[in-house]
Amino acid sequence: ARPAYRALDPSTLVLDDLPDVTGVLLVPDADRSHLLRQLTDRTAVVGPARPWTRASASYARALRARSLSSDIRDTEDHLPELVLSADVDAYADLRARALAPLRTLPVATARRLEETLRAWLLHQGRRDEVAAALFVHPQTVRYRMSQLRELFPDFASPHRVLELTLAVGLRAS
Repeated sequence: ARPAYRALDPSTLVLDDLPDVTGVLLVPDADRSHLLRQLTDRTAVVGPARPWTRASASYARALRARSLSSDIRDTEDHLPELVLSADVDAYADLRARALAPLRTLPVATARRLEETLRAWLLHQGRRDEVAAALFVHPQTVRYRMSQLRELFPDFASPHRVLELTLAVGLRAS
């Protein structure tokens, strides 16, 4: 942390005696883009800006982001993943309940339909965009969506759409 520290605001605090962490920089009123540039080529995660009294919340988010992926540099770019992984058990329960109808199908079919559902939700039902994202013909998307509508009779319900969107929000590990 010390080499990066030298290029930052002089009132930056360095904590380098924390367990399992190389170092933590508490940077006051940082220009986020400047801070990220200063940390280029370093293994670093930048948490959200918080007042000094809430610095521990920023630190906790950065640690959680690092536990999700070593590729995360800026937690602000990964808020959906952080939210969906906040309570792993609750997410698993939601996912199991929301996608339960797919469990009645052969694994390969369920996987294809889940992939189609995810693309359908991400592309807001624009069939040609879904087809392009999945590398299939738009008729294939139409066929798969008719299967999904049979499996999920309340597919048009806002609550069901929310639940399904969250359930397919992260790719299954």
